[in-house]
Amino acid sequence: MNVSVIKIGGNIIDNPAELEQFLTDFSKIEGYKVLVHGGGKSATKMAQSIGLVPQMIDGRRITDAPMLDVVVMIYAGQINKHIVAQLQAKDNNAIGFSGADGNLIQSTKRNHPTIDYGFVGDVKQVNTKLLATLLEAGVVPVFCAITHDKNGQLLNTNADTIASELSIALSEVFDVTLTYCFEKQGVLQDSEDDSSVITEINEALYKKLKEEKVIHSGMIPKLDNCFNSLSRGVQKIKIGHHRMLQNPDIPHTTITL
Repeated sequence: MNVSVIKIGGNIIDNPAELEQFLTDFSKIEGYKVLVHGGGKSATKMAQSIGLVPQMIDGRRITDAPMLDVVVMIYAGQINKHIVAQLQAKDNNAIGFSGADGNLIQSTKRNHPTIDYGFVGDVKQVNTKLLATLLEAGVVPVFCAITHDKNGQLLNTNADTIASELSIALSEVFDVTLTYCFEKQGVLQDSEDDSSVITEINEALYKKLKEEKVIHSGMIPKLDNCFNSLSRGVQKIKIGHHRMLQNPDIPHTTITL
């Protein structure tokens, strides 16, 4: 049996019309499927509205205790339940999850030699058996970017990594396709030219494009996740605009080993 794991970026979440269209496309995917979402700009806006100053290092959010409260409220609450309600309206029996629910995703608090990321988690294990049971029962799991450490502590966790780790775990049982949907049509040769999609990237080309600075900043951890996933059993990975979910002829990037 095939499983589609789809991760959506913040720019889709931040645009109500785009989110509606994505969820329409997602709802039409046949077979088992899992949706993973981050938080877009909502957490930052909420934090600023109550006087918190968001801190980022290399694109990663520093999550102190007050910020953790905000991201749990926004990611696991507002955004997650809004998506679940919209999918229910499209006849998808969605249920929203954090990693703590059913011990589905257990993490450890990040231990970095020089940077204190605060309450940020790195995925340790996935409850594959329960996740497979949910899928076989007809449930569409919708995961936010919150996990836990099995000691009562919630942890803010990178959504790309969650999608990758869920895909790796599910590949023990199913044939998994992992798709990263965002506002661009794929990985671009020229970041200013939306039509310059690189249709296929393997490890050798990835190394070359990094050296040439064609691929840089936030795309590097995304692609690192992709190659890690492929090396650990995920069958296929695609990156591009969500319209490719229902129209495979739309240009997008396929990642291969």
